[in-house]
Amino acid sequence: MTDEADQRADTLDGLRAENARLSRELAVAAARIADLEFRAEIDALTDVRNRQGFERELKRSLAYIARYEASAVLLYLDLDRFKAVNDGHGHAAGDAVLRAVAATLTRHVRASDVVARLAGDEFAVLMWNADVHQAEAKGHDLERRIAELDLPAARSAGLGASAGVVPLKADLTASQILDAADRAMYARKRARKDGER
Repeated sequence: MTDEADQRADTLDGLRAENARLSRELAVAAARIADLEFRAEIDALTDVRNRQGFERELKRSLAYIARYEASAVLLYLDLDRFKAVNDGHGHAAGDAVLRAVAATLTRHVRASDVVARLAGDEFAVLMWNADVHQAEAKGHDLERRIAELDLPAARSAGLGASAGVVPLKADLTASQILDAADRAMYARKRARKDGER
């Protein structure tokens, strides 16, 4: 081999090594970006989806329902007397209650269902292959489980929850469904105050 051929071979080897290094760095960066995108949709306190992540999942679900005529129901929960937890026991106790509620919801729904903390003390569960009656029964079960949380701050405040239910319909937007679920939750809250179970 001549000196010129040796130089070309060395240059090619150097380029291949640099190409391999850049490919590895690009793969690491792509994985990091994917992780950051995922984390951007997770509520840091409760480790369930946040509103942004839930709305994206809800839009995807509506498209799926429109295409495949599947069934799903949105369960919208609001904590009752949560302000009394924060006011009487401090925000650290309130944070513990929110984490416990998210864990309770996650533990007591199916793995295919989607749990989210939408804001403050509002949570949602997207339930697949369920009708309104099944979702209402699950909502009542979750209300009971939240009322029975074994946390001193929750017990002393009389923490509870109210769950509203609406079916997902392909001809509605995610915002319309969330609005309907919010109204259903407030109707449930009023009914519970009036003594209905």
